[in-house]
Amino acid sequence: MKTKVGIIFGGCSSEYDVSLVSVTSVIKNINKEKYDVVLIGITKQGDFYLYQGDIEKIEKNEWKDDKSCKKITISTNRSDHGIIILDTNEIIKLDIVFPVLHGQNGEDGRLQGLLELAGIKYVGCDMTSSAICMDKYLAHELVATNGILTPISYLFENDSYDDIRNKIKNLHYPLFVKPLKAGSSFGITKIKSEDNLKEALEEAYKYDNKVIIEENIDGFEVGCAILGNHDLVVGEVDEIELQDGFFDYFEKYNLKTSRIILPARLSEEEREKIKKTALEIYKILGCTGFARVDMFYTKDKKIVFNEVNTIPNFFSHHLFEDKNIDYRELLGIMIKEAIDKIHKEAEMIHTTDDELFKKVTSKDVRNMK
Repeated sequence: MKTKVGIIFGGCSSEYDVSLVSVTSVIKNINKEKYDVVLIGITKQGDFYLYQGDIEKIEKNEWKDDKSCKKITISTNRSDHGIIILDTNEIIKLDIVFPVLHGQNGEDGRLQGLLELAGIKYVGCDMTSSAICMDKYLAHELVATNGILTPISYLFENDSYDDIRNKIKNLHYPLFVKPLKAGSSFGITKIKSEDNLKEALEEAYKYDNKVIIEENIDGFEVGCAILGNHDLVVGEVDEIELQDGFFDYFEKYNLKTSRIILPARLSEEEREKIKKTALEIYKILGCTGFARVDMFYTKDKKIVFNEVNTIPNFFSHHLFEDKNIDYRELLGIMIKEAIDKIHKEAEMIHTTDDELFKKVTSKDVRNMK
């Protein structure tokens, strides 16, 4: 029998449109002979729908107006293990869920927590890891505690403008002003002087009630994807070449004045050092399944952690080309890793129960003697 995969897309997030492009790529490339796909769309307003229409309508954002849409909810009854069509109360059971969402309410642990509550397993990082990775300040603090370099940054919430100015006096411009939890570089501004600070803060606060101000790292961005739970596969290191500014939302999805170079123009020894650091970060932040680790490489050959994307965009097909893993195979491996994780967790539970039973039984026997 085919594995029934619920693919979730859209989302109540500023990155809704990015998800539509990502999921279209996933749907077109997933092996339909092996997987029975159930499409679950979430509108910008946060309503869940079962979508059975034309795939092309998703990327055009015409899916939610299709007659095939049926309003649903994820059942929190673990025995249901799936979704409920609200009009008919029909239950559709799912073997696994593949979230293809970015940013808040999709990549930040909230959806993962809902699925965990419902007892539905899913592809990618768990609730805790997803939440930590989305929190740029907390992720930096944890990584720095383990001896890896991070940019100097300050976290602000409801601070006065004067307090913010005073606190960042030791930082040298240019600086980055960022929402604490937002992806795809939404709300991020690179400022060259204090003249732009107030405007940058206003922009960041549109996306979060907490903001971080971070030093600029004099270097270039590098990164690599990591796949797996235990036997980890690390993709080749890529390099982002910029003509000016930073790798913002427009550049990430248009590449007008920038380009991604694979492999990065570094020696094999340097790339291996970056991969090793990425692996450490992946483990420190409790990542599982799949994630992309982004770092800076400085002129004096230091590696500085930037961020982890637990659900990077899926219309980038080059992630594991060096491992001869094509896109369709990559999607299959991700699903298999999630299913294998279910089986291993079940084995651990049974083993623990058996060991506990033996310990209790042995103790009871000793007491009887």
